[in-house]
Amino acid sequence: MRSPYEIILHPVITERSTDNARMGRYTFAVAPDANKIDIKRAVEAIYRVNVLKVNVMNVRGKRRRIGRMPVGETAGWKKAIVTVQPGQRIEAFEVT
Repeated sequence: MRSPYEIILHPVITERSTDNARMGRYTFAVAPDANKIDIKRAVEAIYRVNVLKVNVMNVRGKRRRIGRMPVGETAGWKKAIVTVQPGQRIEAFEVT
């Protein structure tokens, strides 16, 4: 079994994710081969919360060009939105 830190790469901090965090839904970038069960166990191990639900999606890379070079793409990544039990919080998303 892999380390939880290999599954959860980093939290995604955006305006939308901080609004969702107020409702107990937290967004993470995860390993591309991680499944919902792996993500649930990793979040519970790292942040000591009870996970109710995990939603997973693949984010496509955007097309970019640099100067006169032909068009390339940024790397795609996998995103997980984790819902925790009411009353529990993850401090990584706390806004000061």
